[in-house]
Amino acid sequence: MNTRLVSMSFTALLLLCSAVSFAGEFEDGLAAAANKGDAEAQYMVGLLYATGQGVSQDYKQAVAWYRKAADQGYASAQFNLGQRYYEGQGVTQDYSQAASWYRKAADQGNAGAQYNLAVMYDNGTGVTQDYKQAMVLYRKAADQGLVRAQNNLGLLYLKGNGVTQDYVEAHKWLNIAAAYSTEKEVRDTATENRDLAAKSMTPAQIAEAQKRASEWKKK
Repeated sequence: MNTRLVSMSFTALLLLCSAVSFAGEFEDGLAAAANKGDAEAQYMVGLLYATGQGVSQDYKQAVAWYRKAADQGYASAQFNLGQRYYEGQGVTQDYSQAASWYRKAADQGNAGAQYNLAVMYDNGTGVTQDYKQAMVLYRKAADQGLVRAQNNLGLLYLKGNGVTQDYVEAHKWLNIAAAYSTEKEVRDTATENRDLAAKSMTPAQIAEAQKRASEWKKK
């Protein structure tokens, strides 16, 4: 099972690039908007402090700005605030708080938060271990194309954790993860476990799994 959490979404990376472009005008532009209560600006200021772009790196300041945006319901800020609590950066490490903020972001459809919260349920970190909850959250993130979620979803089907063991669904999701992963570790693990599932499948079941994977890729 891949238990490494997602640290930043693609959207967050784009916003960071945007924030960096404003870093030279920090006092007059971005900070001014943030101080006026603009949630996106507050989040971007948090990103600058977290990464040390245009300002001295300061996780406590990052947390403060993330919290301002998160309290306004800004999902990416809720996700990043969850990360800070999970890692203990700028705040005392608190898995329960991490899960709480991930849940807020996950409820708004943030795939990274859905995946990270699923990992916590999978492992019983900060929450009571619950494979069924992990399954629900992995699926939501997997349906959004998050490869690590696709891999872990396939593994739950393979092992029968939180769901009836289903080699066809396991093969399908592991096949998708292997096809789309840009990370060698995840790709190799997905491929290995897909092939393991295939050893317990009939040719007809393998064909069905490949069909389902192909149909998912067309979405």
